[in-house]
Amino acid sequence: MDRDGVDRALTRLGAEHEAVETSLLALQDHAGRRLLEGAELTGLTKERWAAADADITRLWTYFDAYSGALTAAREVRERRRWPGRDDLVELTERLRGPGVLIAGAATGGGALAERLSLAELVTRMNDLYARSLDVVVAADAVWSALPARIDLLAAELHRTRSLAHSVGVRPGEHPAGDDLECITAELTELRAQVIADPLAFWRPAAGSSAPGGGRPDTGRYDRAALALEDVRREVEAVLTVRQDAEQRLISLRDVLSRADRTLAEARTARGEVLAKIAASEVPVVSGPPTVLQEQLAAAADHRRHARWHRLSPLLESLEERAEEELRRARESLTAVTAPLAVRAELRGRLDAYKAKVARHGLAEDPLLIERYDTARRMLWSAPCDLRAAEQAVLRYQQAAAEALVPQHRPEPQHTDERPDGPGTEDA
Repeated sequence: MDRDGVDRALTRLGAEHEAVETSLLALQDHAGRRLLEGAELTGLTKERWAAADADITRLWTYFDAYSGALTAAREVRERRRWPGRDDLVELTERLRGPGVLIAGAATGGGALAERLSLAELVTRMNDLYARSLDVVVAADAVWSALPARIDLLAAELHRTRSLAHSVGVRPGEHPAGDDLECITAELTELRAQVIADPLAFWRPAAGSSAPGGGRPDTGRYDRAALALEDVRREVEAVLTVRQDAEQRLISLRDVLSRADRTLAEARTARGEVLAKIAASEVPVVSGPPTVLQEQLAAAADHRRHARWHRLSPLLESLEERAEEELRRARESLTAVTAPLAVRAELRGRLDAYKAKVARHGLAEDPLLIERYDTARRMLWSAPCDLRAAEQAVLRYQQAAAEALVPQHRPEPQHTDERPDGPGTEDA
């Protein structure tokens, strides 16, 4: 190397020395490294940090050797403004040759010391720095992301547990209470594992060679958060039951009372139908189911004793069954009163045709009077034979229709003949 080449090499190596020193100091002060040094580590993190810590120690050893070699080369260069041939040979050897002795740096069972060039030393330091920084950055990223989020979720869990206990949702008594216990245990275990072994929760980015390339694995945290959200919604539903229980019980009593009254009306109507309608099949009307009243009493008891978690599903079931009972009662009433409705329709039809006949001046028609009286006697007698009465009404309708058809009358004949009168003679 000539003088200019030596000066350029020293400048470049000086810049590299400054960059390496800055990086090493930043690594030394990195929050992740300090946390790793003071933590009780386990698992993968313990293994990788032990290797990274040894790498950092070796890094400083390499850097000290690099600094010493660079200082020695600068001293040789500063002897003379115009270095002689021997100086240039020495500088070339120092700057390019394997002139840096590293004691205890060999690995794999080799020699206890080895000689490296400054370029090889920089390459070694870069590799060690990248490996060490990857461990430090990954651990710091996990510790920065997960513990705080776990603590926030734990606080939300505590609020949900308090709310759950206030409405009777407790372990062993309600599934949501058991879920809360499982979530509590999961978060406690997860936080301890994240603190002790953060690298177990690190997912390196595929194809990335940059130190710290990747992201924290939040899968377990996300599942716990979703489970807590499900429990929270269920607890809020139970809380809503506590707030609306009295009104819902009142509504239930009203629905069941209407169903009972409708069934009572159907039973009364059935007796009337059996007495007034002959040859008619009338369905039997069942009584109100006692099980609904028993469940309603149980629901009221749950409310009095603040057993909201038991009241919630019972109210939902009762509301559905009460509506079904009211619908069944109405259908029974409709089925029972169907013959009376048919009789009322026949009576209305008979009177309507009688009024129509009267408007056309046929009220005194003997046939119509006879058929009307027959139909009316059947419809207003008890028991009423609906089939016979319907036939009688149809016969009256037919007679009325025939009577209302205009009769054909022959028109008078008109002629042009005139009677003979007295004539006059022509003059």
